[in-house]
Amino acid sequence: MLLSGTDSELQQTTSYKAVLPFYIFAAFSFLISCILLLLNTGIIQEHYFHPKTLAITHLMALGWGTMIILGASHQLLPVLIEGKLDSYPLAILSFIFAATGIPLLVISFYLFNTGLLMQAGAILINASVICFFLNVIASIEGSKKYNVHALFMAAASLWLFITTFFGLMLVFNFSRSWLPQNSIEYLSLHAHIGLAGWFLLMVLGVSTRLIPMFLISKYSNPGILWWIFGLVNTGLLSFIVLKTLQTSEEYYYGPFLLILAALLLFAGYCYQAYKERIRKHVDEQMKISLLSVGMLFLPLISLLIVIVFITEKSGSNIVLLYGFSIFFGWITAIILGMTFKTLPFIIWNKKYRTNADIKTPAPKDLFSEKLFNIMAILYLTGFFIFIAGITSLNDILLKSGAVSLLMSAIVYVWNVIKVVLHKTGK
Repeated sequence: MLLSGTDSELQQTTSYKAVLPFYIFAAFSFLISCILLLLNTGIIQEHYFHPKTLAITHLMALGWGTMIILGASHQLLPVLIEGKLDSYPLAILSFIFAATGIPLLVISFYLFNTGLLMQAGAILINASVICFFLNVIASIEGSKKYNVHALFMAAASLWLFITTFFGLMLVFNFSRSWLPQNSIEYLSLHAHIGLAGWFLLMVLGVSTRLIPMFLISKYSNPGILWWIFGLVNTGLLSFIVLKTLQTSEEYYYGPFLLILAALLLFAGYCYQAYKERIRKHVDEQMKISLLSVGMLFLPLISLLIVIVFITEKSGSNIVLLYGFSIFFGWITAIILGMTFKTLPFIIWNKKYRTNADIKTPAPKDLFSEKLFNIMAILYLTGFFIFIAGITSLNDILLKSGAVSLLMSAIVYVWNVIKVVLHKTGK
């Protein structure tokens, strides 16, 4: 089988051994997160600093979102820089440190053990991030390809390190008073550095490369991408300054509007890529990935309400709505779609790239489209039912939504395992 132009761009340039462990760890993190969500729906009526809320949030942020992005980045970075990954050992170390540290951190949050268990987890996570950051910078420097997509990944990696290092300080602040105030006072700052600096920058930078590539679209506008990059970083930096100076709530509209402008430009970029696509048929994986673009605006609406109700206790469930719509909404939707656009190519390259003597399927044949469609329906149903449960504080809706999300996670893991365990000649 001959690869199409867009397929050939994803041909393996990084050993699958450095990529697959991240995908597998992330899949089971999503499953465990959904189990914990079902068992603890009552946290919706608690303060967002509740130990179980922190545990689920960090498992989704680190174990699910970050781990799969780290794995995909080791595969996609060579595509973005038209070069190769600088260090395979650093990639392996990044996984080992994260896979050890994340469970320690999550368990310690769940039990609210703020001692050595939590501290060890935070240190290991930082070691993982340092390995990843050094690999990204060395790879870009080695390729000499300083395009805007590479800059997005480099900046996002730096913000990730800032996020985890600040998190490390917050962990030690529980027992050693490293910071002037208690850790809860810095939670919003820590969270938004990670959300805007790591997740948003990385997703925007990679998506604006992958979405046109998978759609086989001729659209390209680097100028808009530079504007998006500048607006997100300016918005985040201004938020950090305002938060550090402890200014009044109305000043936060400035960073909010800068991020909103960036997202509107991103949505317009994706629309133009879709409009100018050569491949008229859009598969289900791309549909849910494109849907995630629209789902970005639900957290923004929630954030606007949070700014308004920031001093009100009645706004507590809105804060949780904001976090849920980010981690179980936008981030999860794009991962569910992109997993089955990237993972099959990784396995396909492993099994068939140098083996021309056996029957060669297309990469899309390595996973079940039927299972994918079932997963998508269960996920979207569960997500919106749970959203209704948060806004109405209705436990029946919360339980029903959580059950549907858990079922979608089970089907997702099932399909991932099907791809990973694919046998040649079948």
